[in-house]
Amino acid sequence: MELFSMNHYYAIDKWINNAVDKLFGERDPRVRGWLLLDSCTPTLLLTFIYLLIVYLGPKYMKNRPAYSLKNVLLLYNFSVTMLSFYMLVELISATWSAGYRLKCQALFDAGEGDIRVAKVLWWYYFSKLIEFLDTIFFVLRKKNNQITFLHVYHHASMFNIWWCVMNWIPCGQSFFGPTLNSFIHVLMYSYYGLSTIPSMHKYLWWKRYLTQAQLIQFILTITHTLSAAVFPCGFPLGCLLFQSSYMVTLVILFINFYLQTYRKKPARDDKAREIARNHTNGVSSVVNGAKHKLQ
Repeated sequence: MELFSMNHYYAIDKWINNAVDKLFGERDPRVRGWLLLDSCTPTLLLTFIYLLIVYLGPKYMKNRPAYSLKNVLLLYNFSVTMLSFYMLVELISATWSAGYRLKCQALFDAGEGDIRVAKVLWWYYFSKLIEFLDTIFFVLRKKNNQITFLHVYHHASMFNIWWCVMNWIPCGQSFFGPTLNSFIHVLMYSYYGLSTIPSMHKYLWWKRYLTQAQLIQFILTITHTLSAAVFPCGFPLGCLLFQSSYMVTLVILFINFYLQTYRKKPARDDKAREIARNHTNGVSSVVNGAKHKLQ
């Protein structure tokens, strides 16, 4: 039965990958044999498990106490910060030494320099799997309000999109978005790590600026991507248009998140301050009245 199941799996795996190859064409031979890249099935299965956890996790935790995970979160956020910092530095170094251009960079112009860039971008792809833990920690801590459509859409889609990137466009023009994103993630996961330390909370006033920085990142990436369509260098046009379209969806969702989170908050804060002021004035009136009677 086990042998039959494995044969069945391999048959399905072959069929799926043949269909993907017919859809997208010949893969880049330079990344053949790299972990998780030869078949799309593991990436799809891991994404399915992730979505299953998103759906079933809150149901499982409903009548169970939330986990604190303070030390785990501190270690996790520090680790992802360090990985992001490595990718940022290595991408800058690799693209600089390979003579990459900002306007448009083809896939086969830099020789070994392209391979070096592709190796860093593989870590970027793999980091999208690691970041599934963001959501799993939300589930275990019962922070279900944090598991939004934007959060799940971004995490699930990026992992799969970057599997495609690594198989067909693993270097060249693909370097720009991950470089910006690695910089943003250094800031973001540093913030998350510091937020697990209560004494640091008073210094963490800059959360809203992280969202603004993410929006700027998306707009810059769209601009850079479309520049290769205006000044072509042989980079696949379909990939450029898809990436731009995907980034537009993130811009829309992040703007909505920003407006929902920060633009409505001042109104609530003003109301809270008004209530506090009225309460304070009432106390002052009583105190002053009592003082007057005593006099």
